[in-house]
Amino acid sequence: MALFILATFTVLLYSGHCFDYKVVDLTHIHGNDSIYWPTHTGYELIYSQRGNFGPGDDLWVAAYTLKTTEHLGTHLDAPVHFNQYSWTTHQIPIDHLVGPGVIIDVKDKVKNDLDYRVTVADIEKWEENNGRIPNGAIVIMNSGWHERYPDKKRVFNTEDPIDTKTFHFPSWHEDTVAWMVAHRTIHVLGVDSPSLDYGQSRKFPVHVLISSENICGLENVGYLDRIPVSGAIISIGAMKTEDGSGCPARVIALIPQGESTSGSSKHPPFFILSMLCFIYNILLTY
Repeated sequence: MALFILATFTVLLYSGHCFDYKVVDLTHIHGNDSIYWPTHTGYELIYSQRGNFGPGDDLWVAAYTLKTTEHLGTHLDAPVHFNQYSWTTHQIPIDHLVGPGVIIDVKDKVKNDLDYRVTVADIEKWEENNGRIPNGAIVIMNSGWHERYPDKKRVFNTEDPIDTKTFHFPSWHEDTVAWMVAHRTIHVLGVDSPSLDYGQSRKFPVHVLISSENICGLENVGYLDRIPVSGAIISIGAMKTEDGSGCPARVIALIPQGESTSGSSKHPPFFILSMLCFIYNILLTY
């Protein structure tokens, strides 16, 4: 049924009866160079089968075994990551993995402070220009840090990427996140740096706070300069791993382009984009 609905939407899109949009990939490639926390294991792709299906058979087959830490590259943090009573990966409601994108651009501030943490004033400035953060938003810091990826020394900003005490990179301030929890309704908090807590953090208060509120996290988000600070719909393709604490993710943004081909409005209704992303996630996770 989901496949049928997705096909119907696709026909509408390409026949000009719905709207024009651009799809942007916000995901770094997952591979041997992917960034992960030094206390975790890395990535390994094992060739289980690659070549002819059987002796004398000209049918070519590739099938591999993937070994990876959950928290690698562009990835999702499930709320259980820092709270034993919160949602595991398979318990996250599907509608919490798609929502309006809110991109907080702090690149200018990070130039002068590599340990910068996003403030409430940064949020208020965004709202002055774009309106109130919508309910169910996916709020992501754009510090420009994604441009350093996948250079491990530059991402962790240290000559010793094994020693976490030497890390220096920007992220969220816990007071800012507490303010959003109290005054806004967000489903996902993200960063283009390697952690939701800044490099010198030892207690990880942002992780602890969002986990306790069943808010998901996104780390190492890429290519944020390719999307607007407001108006895109972001969708997170996350593996539905049983009892998982997170997973590598395929993050995409859908950006409305100009006038609707039906001439009804400049921007497509939010529910149409949401439905498309919703179905996309169903097909990925079920």
